[in-house]
Amino acid sequence: MQLSGYTNKMHTSLKSGVAQYRLNFDDTELDIGALVGKPIELAFSQQIRCASCGRMTSKSYSQGHCWPCANSLARCDLCIMRPETCHHHKGTCREPEWGESYCFSPHIVYIANTSEAKVGITRKTNLPSRWIDQGAISALPILEAETRLDSGRIEKALKSFVSDKTNWRKMLMNEVAPVELASTKKTLLERIPVLINELGAKPLSDDVVNIDYPVIKYPAKIVSLSLDKTPVISGVLNGIKGQYLLLDCGVLNIRKFSSYHLTIST
Repeated sequence: MQLSGYTNKMHTSLKSGVAQYRLNFDDTELDIGALVGKPIELAFSQQIRCASCGRMTSKSYSQGHCWPCANSLARCDLCIMRPETCHHHKGTCREPEWGESYCFSPHIVYIANTSEAKVGITRKTNLPSRWIDQGAISALPILEAETRLDSGRIEKALKSFVSDKTNWRKMLMNEVAPVELASTKKTLLERIPVLINELGAKPLSDDVVNIDYPVIKYPAKIVSLSLDKTPVISGVLNGIKGQYLLLDCGVLNIRKFSSYHLTIST
């Protein structure tokens, strides 16, 4: 089997508690989870095409964009990474119409166990994909906010009590201790009742989502692979977790190489 095309992050879903992964090569979708346990080869053709305007670029910015788009599109602005700094209401959004559809929609504040308990936010329509992308083994929605800004303000407040980061090495090595998410949620909500009332955020039920990953062997140590440094990478695909391919020769963050022209062979 051989497929070639421009790729982006793996599309994820959850089926019977197991993360499902699909990787697009242009318009052809590959069930890459079906390749776990098999030898594969990924080859980078040295071509990168902007995910937005389609122009060729020598380097990828903001996960698959050319430099002009990375500096002009709202989706590439710093406020996407720091939602509490959303500035749409100030009239300074790079793309006001895009901001209205993306940021002025229901957002979920959640806690997830990735390498330890962490807090995060995402659009309501982006669950459970967001948790799978982060490699969470369990997750629990805690509040629903009306806008991205409101969810960002809540996340910022909760970061005083729980991390918003993932130790990606521990996540990939599966060195993750169990976390009682329901009790963690209760403790966190007790910390910010005034802010919750001010923003009108809705508490959500204690339905924990558990996630397994298609992995037959986790790495004992982390060797990070790069298509920029090694254009041809081959090895046995031992598993997939987060946005990483776990090969017997190292780990590859597929999302980092969005918009690269790749050929996969088995």
